[in-house]
Amino acid sequence: MIFAFKIGFLSISWLDVVDVLMVSLLLYQLYKLVRGSVAVRIFGGFLLLYLVYLVVRAAQMELLSSILGQFMGVGVLAAIILFQQEIRKFLLLIGKSASLNHGNIFKTIIKWRRPDADELNVTPIIDACKSMSGSSTGALIVFSRDSELKFYVDSGDLIDAKISSRLLLAIFNKLSPLHDGAVVIYQGKIRAARCILPVSENDSLPAQYGLRHRAAIGMSEATDTLVLVVSEETGQLSLARNGLIWHNISGLELRKRINEYLISEDQPTPESEPIKEDKTSKEMVYTIAGEGQASE
Repeated sequence: MIFAFKIGFLSISWLDVVDVLMVSLLLYQLYKLVRGSVAVRIFGGFLLLYLVYLVVRAAQMELLSSILGQFMGVGVLAAIILFQQEIRKFLLLIGKSASLNHGNIFKTIIKWRRPDADELNVTPIIDACKSMSGSSTGALIVFSRDSELKFYVDSGDLIDAKISSRLLLAIFNKLSPLHDGAVVIYQGKIRAARCILPVSENDSLPAQYGLRHRAAIGMSEATDTLVLVVSEETGQLSLARNGLIWHNISGLELRKRINEYLISEDQPTPESEPIKEDKTSKEMVYTIAGEGQASE
């Protein structure tokens, strides 16, 4: 074994250094995940209880140490139950960043490319969104590139129809029974309407974001999708991806973002390719970690 250096009687190898760095990175990612939430206080309570257990055991207080010892024995199971939301987010974060999730290895080997028949004509969607924006009609549209999202499709009403601006306007009409919920678009078709999406639990989102925007962000956190939102209050267009949101974008920028998501194999994140400011709109980006950022 190759040793890096020695501290007194301890011999530190390069493997030990890598081990410590990886554990530090893991703890830092966990801290970012739970920062600003009630999970931090729960973790502090667990830590305080464990310190009390060590003290009473050192003081040989048999009855109290026995009671606390039984609690510590099931501490891992209790932590899984109490931190289930945070653990779920962490596993989703790992799964979304895995290369196998997008089939990148297979694409590299066989040079796979989507057939032209599956390419989406976004013009009817842009036209419908402009019309809904002008009339302040709320809308929520999910674009899926690699998955049919069966779980979310089954939560709504199956349509499986060709995309048209009139159909989208009819679905999101305020008097339509299908206007509540989201429309799922996959392989150039409207798969379902009135679909139920997961709502983001990010506590730092702006107060003006209603349930529609929070559902868009929550869906982009849980799946590899692009979610389009038309605000019912302001008529502004927004796009959500990877837990981030582009706010108040133009029709031209909307077309660009949708085409980039559907065609490109490796979609850049919103932070890697910021939207250029124009005279009519500004962009605000909010991260999943809970920190608000505004780019101008």
